[in-house]
Amino acid sequence: MEIIYYEDQYAEDFKQLNLEWLYKYNLAESHDLQVVNDPRGTIINRGGCIFLAKENDTIAGTAALMKENDAVYELAKMSVDPTFRGKGISKLLLNRCLQEARSLGAKKLMLFSNHQLQTALHLYRQFGFKDIPVTDSPFVTADVKMELVL
Repeated sequence: MEIIYYEDQYAEDFKQLNLEWLYKYNLAESHDLQVVNDPRGTIINRGGCIFLAKENDTIAGTAALMKENDAVYELAKMSVDPTFRGKGISKLLLNRCLQEARSLGAKKLMLFSNHQLQTALHLYRQFGFKDIPVTDSPFVTADVKMELVL
């Protein structure tokens, strides 16, 4: 398994991996659809980045850093293909995002989530993310907000 930077040839993989969990938990919103339909325009061209977990020719997972400002990035669109779950891919992606955020000079990572995503929330807490009040959310369904001071 290798963690690679996003390239446009993987746009459909990025979209489908994220739509899978968004639809499964009935969490897809217009903001999500804008991001998954235009990852270059909504993430990369705004100073963020996307990482992909790749095994052979298969994209098994995604995670993104969306730039809020020079000091704050949002961890977003983390997903692992159901057939690859339980293999530590989320940890690899999250570690790579943390490494990149630090190299970009970020002081804080934040994220929005939903209480239904217990596996993800547990992972974030393992990595030191702390629950904070949900404010400034672009999502109606986000009832969890977390941050990690770097």
